Amino acid sequence: MMLEHLTDHIMDIAMNSVRAGGRNIFIDVVSKKENNLLTLTITDDGVGMTEDVARAAMDPFFSTKEKKEIGLGIPLLQGATEICGGDFSLRTAPGRGTTVQAAFALDHPDLPPVGNLKETILLLCVTNPEVRFVFRYRDDHKEFLLDTREIHELLDGVPINHPEVIDFLQRYLDEHL
Repeated sequence: MMLEHLTDHIMDIAMNSVRAGGRNIFIDVVSKKENNLLTLTITDDGVGMTEDVARAAMDPFFSTKEKKEIGLGIPLLQGATEICGGDFSLRTAPGRGTTVQAAFALDHPDLPPVGNLKETILLLCVTNPEVRFVFRYRDDHKEFLLDTREIHELLDGVPINHPEVIDFLQRYLDEHL
C-alpha cells in the first residue's frame, strides 16, 4: 500500500510535525535529473522523539495519536522509497525536532507522481496560520522559495487565511511554482 502522490506523504509528515508542536517546518523538494534523484526533506522544531519512539514509528502498528492504533505515514513513505530504489532516514531527538528525508530514483517506474505541490503548500499554510512554513522547490531549471514569516510581515496583521490573501497566494503559487 502506498499513498497516491508524494504530496500526500508531504502533507502527512508535515501534519505530524504540527501535532508534535513544530512552529517552524521546512519542506524541501529537490528534483535533479543529472543525478537521477528526487529528494523530499521535512524538518521541524517540534518535541522530537526518543530512540525507542523513533524506532517504533517505523512500525505501521504504532501511533502516538490518542485512540489511533496505527500510524502508517512514516512506514508508507519508507516503503515507497525502498520500492523505488531510494533511501529513507529519520533523524530526531527529544527537544530538538525531527527530520524525515526520502530520496527516490527519478527514473524508477514505480515512483509515485509528485501531485499538486501548490495545493499542498497552500493548504498547509492557511490551515495552520500560527506555524511558519518554509517551502523550497528546486529542479534543473528553477528554484522557488516561500517563507510564511515573510508573508506575515508583509500582511501587517492581516491573517494568512483571509480570503483575499488565499486568493493572492494561489495566484502567486500558480505564477512561480
